[in-house]
Amino acid sequence: QVQVVESGGGLVQAGGSLRLSCAASGSIFSIKTMGWYRQAPRELVATITSGGSTNYADSVKGRFTISRDNAKNTVYLQMNSLKPEDTAVYYCKVLTGGALSYWGQGTQVTVSS
Repeated sequence: QVQVVESGGGLVQAGGSLRLSCAASGSIFSIKTMGWYRQAPRELVATITSGGSTNYADSVKGRFTISRDNAKNTVYLQMNSLKPEDTAVYYCKVLTGGALSYWGQGTQVTVSS
């Protein structure tokens, strides 16, 4: 069993910052990619591989930074210069070496104008 837990969402004014965290635990032998998606529909925000390669949606490039701590099976999303259109539920996705995917329950991010 694998658990994926996000934290760090909240309410912030436009131009502000938030940092999301996602920790995976349980029967994990290897994690290939960790990433953040948001509703709706669920779209990619950013991903990072175990080797540190990153991929970002065009809409967040230059504003968001994804990072991870492999030893802790944790991924972070630093979100700066937030805009009202960034308002969404943000979900963490973990892809293991066995090609299994696990999702967290989501954390709400609300950006007021």
